[in-house]
Amino acid sequence: MIGLVLTGTMIALALVSLVWTPHSPTEIVIAERLKLPSASHWFGTDQFGRDILSMIMAGAQTSIVVGMIAVSLGAAVGISLGLWAAARRGWVEDMIMRLSDLNMAFPVILIAILLTAGWGPGITNAILALGIYNISIFARQVRGAGIAMWEREFVLAARAAGKGNLAITVEHILPNIISIIVVQATISFAIAILAEAALSYLGVGSQPPDASWGRMLSESQDYIFLTPIIAVWPGLAIVLSVLGLNLIGDGLRDLVDPRMARRR
Repeated sequence: MIGLVLTGTMIALALVSLVWTPHSPTEIVIAERLKLPSASHWFGTDQFGRDILSMIMAGAQTSIVVGMIAVSLGAAVGISLGLWAAARRGWVEDMIMRLSDLNMAFPVILIAILLTAGWGPGITNAILALGIYNISIFARQVRGAGIAMWEREFVLAARAAGKGNLAITVEHILPNIISIIVVQATISFAIAILAEAALSYLGVGSQPPDASWGRMLSESQDYIFLTPIIAVWPGLAIVLSVLGLNLIGDGLRDLVDPRMARRR
């Protein structure tokens, strides 16, 4: 429930920022720079006089968009490869798993840097890097769960009814592992938000004037001893968002775990 409240708050901030923010998140007012929280600026202002609350709200949009697209991209490809590996086994499984191992050998930050070297920094490259990284995670998770399902009696019954591998995968295997996929997607969403913040902090993610929690942290580090509050708010937003999604993932995992159900 705590996870739902934290995640719901992040989503609400992002939705509200689509139509309203206390101030423009890109408006520079030098006369108002490095102001402490007040009635006109609830979270204070940054070194350019921009309203921090407005930037936090706009930054929630960036985190959610990057997380959703990256996880969806990784899940779409990874689930397909994982199901194929579980259904075919043999050399197909070995090939997919070795490619997965190769992919996981490259951290997401390194993938983003490689993409940046070719096409320049930007949110698109951050999404691609996170999506590529998530492919292996979903492929391995789905392959393991799928192999366990292929050994079940209902698969033998489906084969006896004349169904092929594709029909069995779509009609029986995938529905029985969908809960595992949802849990993994929730956890991967949290990791994507954290990774997007890291990439933006390093300058290879979201670029100005788009708001980003990671870039807010990067820009505030030069003023952290002068006005430390400007680094607290984006850091707190990242921590609470990731915590909320991780709590939801843990809750969903306990909900679908038969051992936890027996304890309840």
